[in-house]
Amino acid sequence: MLIVLNHSASAKDVENIKKIIVKMGLKPVAIPGAERTAIGVIGNQGWVDDTALKGNKAIMEIIHVTKPYKLVSRDFHPADTVVTLGGKVKVGGRSPFLMIAGPCAVESRGQLMKTAKFLKKLGVPVLRGGAYKPRTSPHSFQGLREGGLGLLDEVRKETGLLVVTEIVSPEHVEIVADNVDILQIGARNMQNFDLLTEVGKANKPVILKRGLSATVEEWLGSAEYILVNGNPDVVLCERGIRTFETATRNTADLAIIPFVKKLTHLPVIFDPSHATGKRDLVSPTALASVVVGSHGAMIEVHPDPEHALSDGPQSLHFRELERLVARLKALEAYTKKNL
Repeated sequence: MLIVLNHSASAKDVENIKKIIVKMGLKPVAIPGAERTAIGVIGNQGWVDDTALKGNKAIMEIIHVTKPYKLVSRDFHPADTVVTLGGKVKVGGRSPFLMIAGPCAVESRGQLMKTAKFLKKLGVPVLRGGAYKPRTSPHSFQGLREGGLGLLDEVRKETGLLVVTEIVSPEHVEIVADNVDILQIGARNMQNFDLLTEVGKANKPVILKRGLSATVEEWLGSAEYILVNGNPDVVLCERGIRTFETATRNTADLAIIPFVKKLTHLPVIFDPSHATGKRDLVSPTALASVVVGSHGAMIEVHPDPEHALSDGPQSLHFRELERLVARLKALEAYTKKNL
């Protein structure tokens, strides 16, 4: 349920209404707006009897929201959310297209530093790199773990780049948050609800990838877990879904980007590397994501993809990323001017 207040509603009115909601056994969430304040009501499992609120002169309208996700819904928050990463880079709304790039896995200091210096020169503000690597096969490279975190922290301090890495366990939240700027929830952990709860308590932005076969409702429901636990800085990431098709690693569901943007105020970015699994398909789909309204792209790049310990076939060479960034900037400028 969403309670929209009149222009004249005072801070005292807001507090009184919140007290009524608490007495109803529910949780009020104030949503300040440019023109008026609204109060979201969460915690209900079905229809809410609004009798106790009717007749309150401070209330303009009561809207019953039937979606299972509420805080992430545009019903609760009509305006686009702009998430600030590391206190300096914005994503969402009308912010510039965000570029995130880096290797699938942190392999060594040399590999990571070489990539970071290249990205900084290219103007890419966020470095990605996996320290903990959940892999389909237990025989595959599992990452440098705490050693990888240390290298990420070292590189961000030396280069000034923001750093994002995947977090795979609730027990790792504190140590990962201490060493990076942005937390990532991978596709396999999208419905790890204990993990979602813990990152919701962390004071770091979160990139939430869509699960392998997750519906939109399930994806937004996972985002709701993070917001309910106090963290509003969530960026959704479409990375392809599993279908009958085996020609590509996953099926790139680009149509879901404009669709989800109608349902939620949260920023949405695209991962063409995992969506396609093929180096020659990364650039075309990344460019397509600009046209359909993506707020950014997360792309795998490696100094030597042919010898990468993880995801080499879908990682771009430096020169390929350089060309792609130039084309993305040109396309973004064109779409903003003409579309």
